Amino acid sequence: MGKKEVIFVFGAHTDDFVIGAGGTIANYIENGKKVVSIIFSMGELSHFWVKENVIKGVREKETLVAGELMGCETYFLNLGDQKIDKDYKKTGAEKKLLDLLEKEKPTKIFTHSIEDPHPDHKKVYNITLDLYEKVNLNPKPEVYVYSVWNSVSFKTKWPALYVDIGKTFGKKLSALKTFRSQKIHVAYPFILLLFRAIKNGFKVKGWFGEKFFRIK
Repeated sequence: MGKKEVIFVFGAHTDDFVIGAGGTIANYIENGKKVVSIIFSMGELSHFWVKENVIKGVREKETLVAGELMGCETYFLNLGDQKIDKDYKKTGAEKKLLDLLEKEKPTKIFTHSIEDPHPDHKKVYNITLDLYEKVNLNPKPEVYVYSVWNSVSFKTKWPALYVDIGKTFGKKLSALKTFRSQKIHVAYPFILLLFRAIKNGFKVKGWFGEKFFRIK
């Protein structure tokens, strides 16, 4: 039996990969692909009144459960929240990621959009492009961006990829609900999530869809 196709999904914080690509992750896994989720930061500053090691532990457990629900593998870089750039350079995270990419040989990498206003999301986008240039793979993986806090994308010159998540949208919602520390089903506008999924579903002639832009 041949090697499974491998997909990587980069997320600045613990819940980003589910918000941006959860239905697609579950879809790929149901279709026999392997998905590896890379979490750059635990997002500990979201609970500044809780001891750092406590909230990190809570969010790690939530993320692992979410990953298990969708079927993906999860790796934590444990870079500081709002210190991703600084910690990435001093902790050897770049070498870890290059080694992992060269070992797994992914065909696709999904990452944050440069249009997302969150500074950590922009940093992960820039890191992704830097890794793309440095990684020793031939062929190189395709690179796609997903949306979290940017409700509208203006860089429409990029080719779009639509994925039918009609059968896996429920898994995405279940995974989101595991992030109880974030009250994610309240903090992230469910109406926006549903609107996006329905709108993108029209493109695939289904109930729900997810949209990405290919940038490499």
